[in-house]
Order: sequence, then C-alpha cells, then structure tokens
Amino acid sequence: MILPPATLGMLGGGQLGRFFVIAAHELGYRVTVLDPDPHSPAGALAERHLVAPYHDPDALNELARTCAAVTTEFENVPADTLDYLSKFVPVHPSAACVAVAQNRVREKSFFRDHRLPVGSFAVIHGVEDVEAAGPELFPGVLKVARFGYDGKGQARVKDAAEAKLAFLGFKGEPCVLERLLPLDCEVSVVLARAADGAALCFPVAENRHTRGILDVSIVPARVSDALRAEAETLALRVASTLGYVGVLGVEMFVSEGRLLLNEIAPRPHNSGHYTIDACVTNQFEQQVRVLCGLPLGEPRAHCAAVMVNLLGDLWRDGKPPHWPELLAEPNLKLHLYGKHHARPGRKMGHFTVIDSDAERCLKVALAARAAIGIA
Repeated sequence: MILPPATLGMLGGGQLGRFFVIAAHELGYRVTVLDPDPHSPAGALAERHLVAPYHDPDALNELARTCAAVTTEFENVPADTLDYLSKFVPVHPSAACVAVAQNRVREKSFFRDHRLPVGSFAVIHGVEDVEAAGPELFPGVLKVARFGYDGKGQARVKDAAEAKLAFLGFKGEPCVLERLLPLDCEVSVVLARAADGAALCFPVAENRHTRGILDVSIVPARVSDALRAEAETLALRVASTLGYVGVLGVEMFVSEGRLLLNEIAPRPHNSGHYTIDACVTNQFEQQVRVLCGLPLGEPRAHCAAVMVNLLGDLWRDGKPPHWPELLAEPNLKLHLYGKHHARPGRKMGHFTVIDSDAERCLKVALAARAAIGIA
C-alpha cells in the first residue's frame, strides 16, 4: 500500500484530473500534475504543476523521482510515456490497456477477437477498404482511429460514396466504419478493478448525447433489472480480459434489446460524475484507492441522480449563465471546472440533481437546464 502523505502523479490537467486531486487531498495525499496547459484546472489545485509536454524527459524523470505512483485522466497520453514511467513507479492503468483504448481499430478488434459483443464494423486504411466493406455496413458511421472524442472525427455516411468522401476529409487517417444500429438507448458502466482482480461496478447510467457529446445521464438506467445486471457482467468481463487495473468506463448500445460494446475509457468517465453526489464512494476516490493499493470503497448509490453537462455554448459574450437559476433548487449540486476560456462544445461544468425517485430527478434537471438556456 501507498499511504498518505505520499505524492501521486497525474498525467493530464482537465476536469477529471481536478476531481482526482480533490479526492487525493481528502485522503491526505499530495499530487503533481503534468500538463502542457499553464491554465489546467487540475494543475491549479495540485501541489505542483509541471508545465511540459507528456513526452518531456525532464518532466517524466521528475515524476519518476518524486511520485509514489502515477495515473492518467485521459486516454491520449502517449502509451510510451506510461511505459517509461512504469519502469520506476507503479502506473495504473498500464500502457498496454491505454494503447487499446486510444485506438478504435485496436479497440474494436480487441472486442471481436475476444468474442465480446460488438456491432458490425470494418477497418478502413484506404479507399479500397471502403469498396470492400459491403452494403451491410450502410448506413454507417465512419470514425477516425485516433483522437476522436465527443463527436469529433466522426461522420454519418449513407453509402460507399459518402464514406469515401468522409475518409478523404479525414486526410486518409485510419478509420473504423461501423454499421448504424437501431438504438433503444445507450448505457454505461463505470467500474474499479484492483491489482488482485477485485472489482466493483457503480450503478448503470442511461445516457443521452447531443452532437456526439454527453448531455444527460440518468441513474439508475431505465432498463430492466436483468439488462442492468448483464451490463455490469459485460463490463467486468471487459476489464478482466484486458487485465485492467484502475477505473474504467464502458459504453454500450442497447440495440433491439441486446447489449453491444461501443467503446472503453481507461479513466473515470463523464457519465460517472453523478457518483460524486449520489454514491458512498465516488469514481475519483476509487481511482486513488486502486492506484495506492487501498481496499475498494463501496460504490452503492444512496439516491437516484440525473447529471447534466454544461458546455461553453452557454457562456454568451463571455458571460456565464445565471447560476441562481440552478442554485435555487435545493437538490441540485453544481460543479464548475475552473477552465480559463469557454468555447462551444467545451465541457465547463456539470450539475447533478439527486432525489429518491429518478423520474423526479429528471423532471427537475430538465427544467433547470431549460432555465439557463439549454434547448
């Protein structure tokens, strides 16, 4: 076990890193953040902020020298960076797991090769691969293999001609072409898995997206008890097959009553933000616990919850929304991330409504988001 007041390293300085710093501080740890942005939200709270690229040798050696263990808050940290640091200190999740999650070709192939349920797809390296994909994949969605998130690097295509144009628009980057599925809904499971294989799931969330960005998460998901149990079992199977250690987000489609894997996130997940206010232990404390070899906390929810993302679109003329509209609701918890600049599509904060009844939570949350101008 790594005990406080040890120093922990965090690769990435966004809101997920910021919540990690808060959780680590509550348990008595110190944190050093490595992030090239001098205004990083996590760096503003940490004991130290190394402002440097993720492959900077001096910064990595400083982390290795001063930190007892290192983790990450987003999947696009170079896997080589994690591999290098693991030679000196414990690093969770591992470089191998992150390498799978940060590349859609590897990710989809991993699901298929391990007989995990996944929708039909084809790997696209060139125009000829589009032609060979077959009509069963259309209409479909073309997604770049790397650096695509929150709807970026994706295009809906109705046929091979549109897919070719989209592929060329992505400048020939390797892509995955997925068949567009008939969706009942989308759900996610956030779990924590320790080095000894012990693993616990947070309650299943039902997710709604707008323009590819998570908009609303409803907990518990409004699906059958059997489907919720199946989703947890599938998420645990993914983590076990990966040999994963850390907190993992597993996104799934519910298509015609069947669960199909969408993607995995090797870190706490946006749809797990409700755990801060609604669970005995939140996803960021679990991340600290796993990294330090502490026993896992209880993930049980003590209430229902609805989480709503707050994007930079709401900051009109540089001015934030009228927060009293939200703060007047006694069961609403507002979380702002301290980001330096607001821009459209950027996640600036979220709020969570908690109650004993999920439908009441949803009604209040939708009224609150409308009150501050979310259509």
